[in-house]
Amino acid sequence: MKRKPARITKRGILRLGQFDPSPDRDRDIRRTIRQIPKGQVATYGQVAAAAGYPLYHRQVARLLRNSGDSLPWQRILGAGGRIRLRGAMALEQRTRLETEGVRFRGQCVDMAAHQHVFRTWEQPCP
Repeated sequence: MKRKPARITKRGILRLGQFDPSPDRDRDIRRTIRQIPKGQVATYGQVAAAAGYPLYHRQVARLLRNSGDSLPWQRILGAGGRIRLRGAMALEQRTRLETEGVRFRGQCVDMAAHQHVFRTWEQPCP
């Protein structure tokens, strides 16, 4: 995948973590998130890589934040299986995961038992 060079704006160079809008990228990320079955989880980075955008883990978080309940957002975690949300949303995410049968080891999900393995060769064509 060929990356675009950094774009220069009126305020300077486009910063890391800021992305040009891309409906194709967002569609691929949504499709990847929907592949995760109940009782399994993945990290933001794993979702981004499986969608074909390995450096776009922040875009995964941004997309989930703006999608409401249209995606199974509770199945996406930070590195190492840690819940990255705060306050009531963190409690809701943990509750939803426990309802799906996901086990925790302290503050982190037992990734050895619940990590989803993406098989990119089985992804449907657009």
